[in-house]
Amino acid sequence: MNTAQRLNEIRRRLDAAFQPVVLDVTDEGRHHVGHEGAKDGRGHFRVHIVAAAFAGRSPIQRHRLIYQALGGLMQSDVHALAIDARAPDEA
Repeated sequence: MNTAQRLNEIRRRLDAAFQPVVLDVTDEGRHHVGHEGAKDGRGHFRVHIVAAAFAGRSPIQRHRLIYQALGGLMQSDVHALAIDARAPDEA
């Protein structure tokens, strides 16, 4: 899967799981050229997501929900994922 396909798949899975009011997924691979983790072809991404599903949940719980929604992508296509997950009243 190339980077554009990865971005689209990440967006698709997060949108399906959370129906967010805000979803921004960016490729940060350019910041990691030559980095050991970039050598295996997996990507570095940043997610900013605002969804009702995060209300009343701790940051760790929010991250776990996102990892669960991304499923196998976390092992096959994502090397690093920076997450900013908020409830609508926190945005």
